Amino acid sequence: MSNLVSWDPFSELRTTMDRLFDQGFARPWRMLPTTSYDALMPVDIAETAEQFEVSAAVPGVRPDDVDISVVGDQLTIRAHRQEEPAQEQDCTYHHQEILSGDYSRTFSLPTIVEADRAEARYENGILHLTLPKAESVRPRQIKLTGTDGDGHMLN
Repeated sequence: MSNLVSWDPFSELRTTMDRLFDQGFARPWRMLPTTSYDALMPVDIAETAEQFEVSAAVPGVRPDDVDISVVGDQLTIRAHRQEEPAQEQDCTYHHQEILSGDYSRTFSLPTIVEADRAEARYENGILHLTLPKAESVRPRQIKLTGTDGDGHMLN
């Protein structure tokens, strides 16, 4: 007597999708044939009335290997992580996620900033940028003058 097994046409698709979600999004640079590992530089951009505060994770990168530029409303952060001396030896890796090479991220800021007044500092592998908004785009308080409905002057 033979056992019948029902055929599931989506079994292989489910297995592939499970593998994609388990591994692909955790290490997306493994799927891309490129040497620019954008996923390795997570960035936070916060906005206040006066400026933008940017934090970018660049662990293992020396401050001299970071390049920051602002052109118009485009902010670009480039970094280069040097290859570790141990990687230069003749060895076989069984698992490698700490990659060397160039990293680059470009963002469109909602408004123009004053790049000449920007400040940057590097602390514990995190790049901190303060980008003041251009004076022309900052909110302004407009003082109201005149009289109210009873003829009293407004201050």
